[in-house]
Amino acid sequence: MIHTVTIIGANGTMGRNVAAIFASFGNAKVYLVSRTLQKSIEAKEKAFLSVRAESIKEKMFPRDYSQLAECIGESELIFEACAEDWKVKENIHKQISGYLSRNQIVCSGTSGLSITALSEIYNEDQRLGFVGMHFFNPPYHMTLCELIPTPHTDMEIFKSLCTYAKNVLHRTVVEVKDTPAFLGNRIGFHFINEAMQTAETHRCDGGIDYIDEILGPFTGREMPPMITADFVGLDVHKAIVEHLYGNTCDYAHDTFLLPQFVNALIEEGHLGRKSDGGLYRNHTRGDGEKTRQVYDIEKGNYREIRRYAFPFAKEMVGAIRAGDYGYAFTSMISHRSKEARICCELLLKYILYGMKVVEIIRGGVFAMGTMSWQPALTGVLPWL
Repeated sequence: MIHTVTIIGANGTMGRNVAAIFASFGNAKVYLVSRTLQKSIEAKEKAFLSVRAESIKEKMFPRDYSQLAECIGESELIFEACAEDWKVKENIHKQISGYLSRNQIVCSGTSGLSITALSEIYNEDQRLGFVGMHFFNPPYHMTLCELIPTPHTDMEIFKSLCTYAKNVLHRTVVEVKDTPAFLGNRIGFHFINEAMQTAETHRCDGGIDYIDEILGPFTGREMPPMITADFVGLDVHKAIVEHLYGNTCDYAHDTFLLPQFVNALIEEGHLGRKSDGGLYRNHTRGDGEKTRQVYDIEKGNYREIRRYAFPFAKEMVGAIRAGDYGYAFTSMISHRSKEARICCELLLKYILYGMKVVEIIRGGVFAMGTMSWQPALTGVLPWL
């Protein structure tokens, strides 16, 4: 049973939200460790706001790095939620290694760095309890949790952690191999980054909000892809896709090339929701009225979000509301508009790549080898 947990990097969005998961569902005492005590105090308040449960406040204890040894010494589980940067994580895990005193579980919440490489920072005995534990953002509402063992992990410890995550933390647990970005992010960031590339291609048609509207909620997504990128953070998105581009080599390799306009926004400090806007931003006009703006790729500045009306989307929404999902997607495939073609092409490539990655990472029945997506889609979409 896990009674006490230390969250390192608790001031980050993921760190504080994971802390809320352990404190609420896990009923654990949680140490929130950040660079400064003030950041940990602020993280505690934000963690409470994410779950709206007064009871978790008394279970969370703000600390700074000067108290790390004490926190780790008392904890059965240590969860690292620091920046998605190898040097940062290497330094933190070296510190953790020096403070471990007994059989403890150490988890990294990395979005896709090598769990095996991180585990090798530890000595042989400590590696037995080292596991990747990847929550999805926002974790209180998205229950998926990828658990990643290494060749050194004690599988009895790993199975116990899987059971704990499923039965106590109420996560939807998926065991995956230690591959770049694991399973969910490899598929998800392929889709998001390809949507960004497509927005750049269609910058004269509207770009970002144009493609997001084409891939609206009628396609089954809670948020359009580029709104999702702002939610995650453009800097985090860049780190993940560059890691994937450098460490994978499959037929979709070029879909992980980050568009130049995203690099430009990052360089200007426009990282998404956590900063002064990203692909989208909130803007207050001179008369005090608040508006929502989007980055115009063609002009290199922000503008008001446009209202688009796509006949194929209207037809799909009507069919879905009537419960006729088959007709909804048949109507999209048969529609001759440019927007229907873009939507269908992106969704099919998303599905095909998802099937391929599952086959690679979990061992599925679908195999595409080095096949290009183009011939596969041509049989379904003759106008490609």
